Order: sequence, then C-alpha cells, then structure tokens
Amino acid sequence: MKAISHISLAALLAACCVTTAFAQAQGACNPNGPKTRAEVRADLTQWRAAGYDPLDWADYPENAQRAGRIVAQQRAAAGNAGACAQ
Repeated sequence: MKAISHISLAALLAACCVTTAFAQAQGACNPNGPKTRAEVRADLTQWRAAGYDPLDWADYPENAQRAGRIVAQQRAAAGNAGACAQ
C-alpha cells in the first residue's frame, strides 16, 4: 500500500512540475499577462496622445472608447497586434 501511495505522490508531483514549467514558458508570450511599469506608462502615454484624459470623468466612456479605437488602429498599422505572433 505504501508503494502505491509513493508512486501516486511522485506522479502528482511530476504533473505539477510539468504544469508549472509549461505555464512559465507560455507566460512570456501572453499579451494578457501582467505588464511591467514601463509598459503601463507607455500605454498611458499612447492613450493620452490619442485623446484620452483620465481626469475627464464627465465624458468618460466615450473618450476612452474613442482613444481605444485610435490606439488599436495605430498598433495594427505598426504591426504590433501581438508580441508572440509569428
């Protein structure tokens, strides 16, 4: 009985290690993953250049949506659709 529990524990541990290694390998290519502070600042600068003002809460959804469309068009034109696109 002990041998079976040791084998199952080893199999579970191996599965966890493989899953963790796979998740780390995929994390570098995940556009929805966490961003660095520099990436967030660059995004905000790009959104502000497109007309978004975070202090203009009276026109909030419209100005954010408009700036989002402009930023998306700029990124598509620059070919930055995805960092991992091959």
